[in-house]
Amino acid sequence: MNSTLKNKIFFFFDLIGFDLGKFFSLRYLSRYLRQSRQFLRMGGSIDIHRPILVDLNDQAGTAKGHYFHQDLLVASFIYKNSPLRHIDIASRVDGFVAHVASYRKIDVLDIRPLSRSFHDNINFIQADLMDETLNLPTADSISCLHAIEHFGLGRYQDDIDILGHFKGFKNLIKMVTLGGTLYISFPIGMQNKVVFNAHRIFQPNDIFSWQGSNELELIRFDYVDDLGNLHHNIDILQTPISVHYGCGIYSFKKIAPLS
Repeated sequence: MNSTLKNKIFFFFDLIGFDLGKFFSLRYLSRYLRQSRQFLRMGGSIDIHRPILVDLNDQAGTAKGHYFHQDLLVASFIYKNSPLRHIDIASRVDGFVAHVASYRKIDVLDIRPLSRSFHDNINFIQADLMDETLNLPTADSISCLHAIEHFGLGRYQDDIDILGHFKGFKNLIKMVTLGGTLYISFPIGMQNKVVFNAHRIFQPNDIFSWQGSNELELIRFDYVDDLGNLHHNIDILQTPISVHYGCGIYSFKKIAPLS
């Protein structure tokens, strides 16, 4: 079975609440029982039995995929560029935001609330980026990673809005000061799709047709393919990108105020 088909099967069962990984890990139950008896024979005591079988066939970690690559890549860009202020929109707090907060202050804007147990370098602002009446903060560095594809689909407490991603994109451009940088990523594929209410998938060049994109200049484009591998600094206009569910990572410079 190829990895793409396997991932689709696992994803389908996960949607209906059935964890195939845990099911297949039952083949290690006899090993667990044998090792627990060995532990007792050695003079140990067991207070609670809780077999964790899914870890027996795992690697040391996952060094591939959308989030792994985009989080490290964009965090490294921000470190190198050392902007005056960086604001992130709705990226993962336990991923990208944590990377950046390890070496500098970062403002985080999200429609969802965040508890007060976060790091001193993280300043949280609760707001809906689809709201076109917002009094938006500005910065010379803005990021929105694997988030805009959800806007308007109701998945994260947001209102249903078929134009949600367009409204969010316009607000992102407003937030970037002239000459500043916008980092944005989202799922890419061979054609535009709405997977309700999970996410949208965009054809890689589609963003250049969005209102306000003419105010931006593409600095570089990186993407993650269907196998989770990163392709660095690709010429998006010259390179065929054949993916079904990849991740496009765009770095833009704001060259003109939003008209």
